[in-house]
Amino acid sequence: METLDRTKELETKDIGHLLWIYALPAVISQVIASVYNIVDRVFIGRGVGALAIAGLVITMPLMNIIHAFGALIGVGSASRMSIVLGKKDNEWAENILGNSLIFTVLLGTCVITFCYLFLDKILMMFGATPETIAYAREYMIYILPGMFLITVAFNLTGLIRASGYPTKAMLIMAGGAVLNMILDPIFIFALDMGIKGAAIASTISIFCMAVVSILHFVQPSSFIRFKAHAWKPKGYIFKNITMIGMSPFLMNLAAAGVVAILNSQLLRYGGDYAVGAYGICNTYGNFLVLVIIGVCQGMQPIAGYNYGAGHGHRLKHVYGLTMRICVAIGLVGSVISCLIPGTMMRAFTTDAHLIELGRVALRYSMVMFPLIGFTIVNSNFFQSIDKPWVAIVTSLSRQVIFLVPMSILIPMLYVKLGWNGLNGVWISLTISDVLGAVLAAILLFSQRNVFSISDEATGNREQAIDNSELNS
Repeated sequence: METLDRTKELETKDIGHLLWIYALPAVISQVIASVYNIVDRVFIGRGVGALAIAGLVITMPLMNIIHAFGALIGVGSASRMSIVLGKKDNEWAENILGNSLIFTVLLGTCVITFCYLFLDKILMMFGATPETIAYAREYMIYILPGMFLITVAFNLTGLIRASGYPTKAMLIMAGGAVLNMILDPIFIFALDMGIKGAAIASTISIFCMAVVSILHFVQPSSFIRFKAHAWKPKGYIFKNITMIGMSPFLMNLAAAGVVAILNSQLLRYGGDYAVGAYGICNTYGNFLVLVIIGVCQGMQPIAGYNYGAGHGHRLKHVYGLTMRICVAIGLVGSVISCLIPGTMMRAFTTDAHLIELGRVALRYSMVMFPLIGFTIVNSNFFQSIDKPWVAIVTSLSRQVIFLVPMSILIPMLYVKLGWNGLNGVWISLTISDVLGAVLAAILLFSQRNVFSISDEATGNREQAIDNSELNS
């Protein structure tokens, strides 16, 4: 039976082989999404103009916040489903499927309605000016339905991956991105619809992704499907999804706030050129982060399933292998950035001053990237095994706990010592990377028993927890 085949491989096949077949599709999806975002901005910039690009940038924090709500449900439900499938409880997995979609629709409707009601005020809060707000408003009016649908697609593709179909999840996400690239020039150039056309093209593509994702769970060939019993709202499932998904949710929210604070510090000590230099550095950094997150998405169903099944030795194996891969990715990015920072900057600009600022910024921001990989893996690992509070603290450590105060205090100290305050901003990035990794290591050590606990004890402990949730 496909039920057995789809679940049995997660506890029987070689861990290296499993991580390859689960992580590769996720990495490809992340890379395609990253390239799509760049191409989308190129089309808008060339087809509409510089002010349209500025208007689009204004919408990014709002879209990140909406994505955060999608991550809340998507990551939480996928992680919980993997654990439940490890217990061989398909009915419970079906309940998670149905309840997560109910949760997505309810929460998504509230968030999108709020955005429509207060759109202008929200855009002004994120920096819209009289020159850019018209572009930002026009884009958001047409993209907000797509933002609702992307939360549905994000949730369901995560569940598709968790239930044993990693390649299909990749094809759905990649198909949507490719369709968007095709539709963008048609709506922007051929139909002369401007920034509105870009939003409509994105919404159509996201709609197709959502529909295909829903159809997967309707097909008889999918062993986890929509069933009548799954449509009854269950409070404990909502609670589990929220607790596990809180880490990526808070991380997305924090990222928007941290960027605003960091930009203000860069403007204060280095001006617009410093902001531009960091923007280019962030492009490289975000690309590496997306690749690392793709590997972690491949780890998630394997770790969650084996944690639920009580296979501590396999849990340790997949954690160790994922960590080695992600630290290596960070190391490669760090070495390249430190050796040829000027060449990397010239890929984006010919301005000599911007290139010089970027050379310094790249080295400071990328030198400790292997430690960023270490921190990201730990955060995603603890999400996967239902340790939400450890995941939350780990994910917020670098950006919120350390970077915010460091980016304020260190430049002030540099200025008092007669040094360049901008270099103080740059080095605050490096110090925060180190301190975040140290805290992640301490939290990992405190939870080391998850690797050594016996299979039977793990299963009994998890069953006791789940029984208490069911009776509550």
